Amino acid sequence: MDNRGKRQASSIFGGMGFYIALLVCVLAAGVVGYFALLNDNEATPEPEDTHLVVDQPVQGPVQSVSKPAAEPAKPVISQEPVAVDKPLPTKAQAVPDAHDEAAAPAPAAAAEPQPVQAPVVGETVAVFSADQLAYDPTLGDWRIHDGIDIKAAAGDAVTAAAAGTVLTVENDGRLGTTVTVDHNNGYVTTYASLQEDVPVLAGDEVEAGTVLGTVGNTSLSEAGIGAHLHFSVTKDGLPVDPAEYLSE
Repeated sequence: MDNRGKRQASSIFGGMGFYIALLVCVLAAGVVGYFALLNDNEATPEPEDTHLVVDQPVQGPVQSVSKPAAEPAKPVISQEPVAVDKPLPTKAQAVPDAHDEAAAPAPAAAAEPQPVQAPVVGETVAVFSADQLAYDPTLGDWRIHDGIDIKAAAGDAVTAAAAGTVLTVENDGRLGTTVTVDHNNGYVTTYASLQEDVPVLAGDEVEAGTVLGTVGNTSLSEAGIGAHLHFSVTKDGLPVDPAEYLSE
């Protein structure tokens, strides 16, 4: 082969050699990359679950937890009762004064009870009824009755039940001719349905048994009874049962 043929053959093989060498390098790089990737997959484990797992308590029987008893507080001082001597109070004794006996008034003597007697002798035909209604035969209705009605003969004497002072002598539109007596102890007695002529005046001092008037029938609200005395008693302005007053 002449020199021209040698140069052509060298040029052809020189170009093919370059491509062959390049192919070999690519294959070698691919093999190396494959084994490198294979080693990474084996070294890195695949995660079993991508969800976050939170520890949960294991279900089981409920166990009671008892709180330890607190220790009792220790008292700072003794709790036992302590007796304390306390002197009994003594009554203060007054120092006698020479002027005390002269200045001190003498104790008042107990007042003697005033004699109380029935103002007239007769039959009680209507009783005291201040806390409930009683039938009035004259007016034909039911009303309270603040005294007692004593039936007696017209003209019989009506006397003071006890000593006192005549308060009023008047002609009452409902009770007729009426006399009231203050006995100076909270008691006031009333004598009504008397005849018009009376022997006493307001302000007169009377004793038990003093004649105040005579039995009549001047009470318009009690005219159906006939001749009688309406007798009532008040204590400190409040009506009381005359039967209790007369029994004293």
